[in-house]
Amino acid sequence: MSPTLVGGRTAIALSVLSGLLYFLAFPGIGLWPIAFFALVPLMVALEGRALRPALGLGWITGFVMTMTGFYWLVEMLRVFSGFPTALCVLFAVLLCLYQGATMAVVGGFTSRLTERRWPFGLAFSLGFVVSELAFPVLFRWYFGASVHSVWPLVQIADLGGPITISLTLVAVNLALFGAVHARLKRRRLNWNKSIALLCVPVLAIGYGLIRAHFVDRAAAEAPHAAVGLVQANMSLLGKRRDLREGLRRHLRLTKHLLAKHPLDLVVWSETSVMRAVDEDRVAKEVPRVVGRHIGTNAIFGAVLVRPVDDSRGYVFFNSALATDRKGVLRGRYDKHYLLAFGEYLPFGDTFPILYDWSPNSGRFSAGKSLDPLPIEGHPVATIICYEDLSPSFVNSLFRHEDAQLLVNMTNDAWFGKTTEPYSHFALAKLRAVEQRRYFVRSTNSGVSGVIDPVGRTLVRSKIFRQATLEADVAWMSGTTVYRILGDLPWWLAAAAAAILLFVRRKVRPGATAPSTVAEEPATSAEEPATSAEEPATSAEEPQMPIENPPPPASPAGPADTTPESSSAKPIEGPYFPPVDRKPED
Repeated sequence: MSPTLVGGRTAIALSVLSGLLYFLAFPGIGLWPIAFFALVPLMVALEGRALRPALGLGWITGFVMTMTGFYWLVEMLRVFSGFPTALCVLFAVLLCLYQGATMAVVGGFTSRLTERRWPFGLAFSLGFVVSELAFPVLFRWYFGASVHSVWPLVQIADLGGPITISLTLVAVNLALFGAVHARLKRRRLNWNKSIALLCVPVLAIGYGLIRAHFVDRAAAEAPHAAVGLVQANMSLLGKRRDLREGLRRHLRLTKHLLAKHPLDLVVWSETSVMRAVDEDRVAKEVPRVVGRHIGTNAIFGAVLVRPVDDSRGYVFFNSALATDRKGVLRGRYDKHYLLAFGEYLPFGDTFPILYDWSPNSGRFSAGKSLDPLPIEGHPVATIICYEDLSPSFVNSLFRHEDAQLLVNMTNDAWFGKTTEPYSHFALAKLRAVEQRRYFVRSTNSGVSGVIDPVGRTLVRSKIFRQATLEADVAWMSGTTVYRILGDLPWWLAAAAAAILLFVRRKVRPGATAPSTVAEEPATSAEEPATSAEEPATSAEEPQMPIENPPPPASPAGPADTTPESSSAKPIEGPYFPPVDRKPED
C-alpha cells in the first residue's frame, strides 16, 4: 500500500468537505458542477489508509452528506410523531449514521483492494458500485442524479441505469485526484491515464447527443395524446378532517383544465380520493362518485379496504384506479413498496398479532399484480410514491408488459417546504431515460411535471401551490439495454469486488507495481525511478541508495560478491547513484 498523502486531522477535514460538496451538488441545492470534484477530498484522505481508518473516513463523509441532505427528517418527525425535538434529532442522527455507512463501504473497499495491490481507481469505483447497488437504505439515492438537468450526460442511463452516470462522475473525480496526487508527491502526471478518464464523460455526452436524436425522431412518429395533471395542494390533516374536500378540489381543477381544450388523460395524485372504498364495491362506487364527473380518461389515487379473518380485521390498499371517458372502472394497481411502520408492520401479514401490540401502525397490504392500467388500448405503467426511486422495480413493470407511458402519483407534503420534493423529482426523472418513455408525475403538493424520454422536463409545478399542468406526450414502444440486462452487470461487478478482497494482485519480480492513480514517478537519465514496492522512508531518515540489477559479468570471471566493510568507498557508476545525492520526494 502506498504511503498516505495527508495527516490524520487533515484527512478528517477532507472527509467532511467531501460530504458537504456532495450535498451541495445534489438536487435540492443543485450546484451540479461540484459533482465533478466533490469526491476528490475523500480520495486524498483515503490514499494509503489502512482498513479501519478508511472505514471511518468514508463514514464521516457519508454521515455529513446524509445529515445535511436529510435535514428535513427532524421537522417531519417532530410534526407527525409528536415526540420532543431532542428525541427527533436523535432518531435522525441514528438514521443518518446508518445510511452514511454507504460511504464507509467505499472507504473499506478502497483500502482493502489497494492493500491487495489493485489500482486505486478500480478499488474506489467498485466500492462505489457496491454502495449504490447493494447497501440497504430507507430512501434510495444515486450520485448520478446530481447532473439530472444535463440531459446529454444522462442518456447512458438506458444502458446501465443511474449507476452508469455515477461512475461517469467518479471517472472525472479520479482524473482530478490524479493531478492532486502527482502534485503532492511531486511527480509527473500520467497524461495517458488522465485523458482516458476524461474521455469517459466525453464519450457519454457523445452517445447522449446521438441517442437523443433518434429518440426524438421516434417520439415524433408515435401516436400522441394530450395529458393534464392536477396538483390539489391538500394539507395532510385537512384530508383527514374533510374526506370529501380532496375529491371536490380535484374535480374543480379538472374542469378548469378541460375548459381550455380537450384532454385524452387526466392524472391525479396519490390517495386523491381519500374515503376508503370496499374493494368489492369499487366497480359500482367509482363511476357514481368519481368517474362520471371527470369527463375524460383518468388515473387517480384511492384507498381500498378488504376485510380479513385475523386479528387485524381489515387491510387497506394504496391504489391507482383507471376510468374511461364514461367513468367506468378499467383497471387497478396496488402499491407494492410500502413504508415500514408507517403503512405496515414488517411481518404483519404473516403474524397478525403484531398489530395487537402496535395498534396505531398502518394496515396497508402490498399489491401483487404488475399489470399496467389500460387507457383506450394503451398500457400505462403506474407507480405510487417512492416506487419511482427504484429503477429495478420500474424495470420489472416494463418487463412484465411493454407499457407505452409511465405514470407516478405521490404525496410529498410530509416533508414540508424543504429540498426533499426537488430531490425526489430529480431522482425520479431518470426512469424516463431508462425506459425511453414519457413520464407523467402528479403529486399532491409538488413537484409535479412531465418528462420526455430524453429526460427533459416539459412542464413542472412549484411546491405547495394549487396547479394544473398539461403537455403533449407520445405513446412510445420499444426496449432498452437497461431493461434487458437490468442491474446484472453491476451485480457481477459487486461479486468481482467481493472476490478481489481476498486476491492479491501479482507483480512480476523487478517490475514496477501498478500505478494507482493518474500519475507516474519522476525519472531522470542519471537516476532510475524508485520501485513502488519499496517502502516509503520518513523525512528524518536518509534514504539509502536504490538497489539496481548487477552489471554484466566481467570476461575475467564472476563479480566479487564479498560484502564491503563499513569503511569501504560506496560504489558509483551507471548502475548505482551517488550516495550523497538527496532522495527524491
